[in-house]
Amino acid sequence: MFVDVNYWAVVLATLSTLVIGSVWYTPKVFGTRWAELAKVDLEKVGSGVGAILTTVVVSFISAWVLAIFTQTAWLAYGGGYLVLAIMVGVMLWAGFTAARFITHDAFEGRPPQLTLLNISHELVTAVVMAIIIGVWPPAGTV
Repeated sequence: MFVDVNYWAVVLATLSTLVIGSVWYTPKVFGTRWAELAKVDLEKVGSGVGAILTTVVVSFISAWVLAIFTQTAWLAYGGGYLVLAIMVGVMLWAGFTAARFITHDAFEGRPPQLTLLNISHELVTAVVMAIIIGVWPPAGTV
């Protein structure tokens, strides 16, 4: 079985992660606090090109998986596509992203405030991606 995905929505959802990250981690929002908690010297950070390219690839995969899971859930359960997309996004975030961050950060001895800051960023990212995918379903879906 092939699952229809709106790749334009996936691309837009991917790009949204760059916007959210740019705002979230700016020094005037959470960037200074994040750097302090993560022990990152902002003076020594390079251009970040490698990190940005990695973010684009990983965000595309995340948005694509979210779109597939949303479509699969819609085919199985029906209902409102947007609400379903948000529910799927939050469940994927809670079950995989947040759970894994919490586990890894606990073993690595990272401050709980850093974990909370990072998983909150990931929740906002997942919800925004879900909204984009939810309001722009594949053609003929709803």
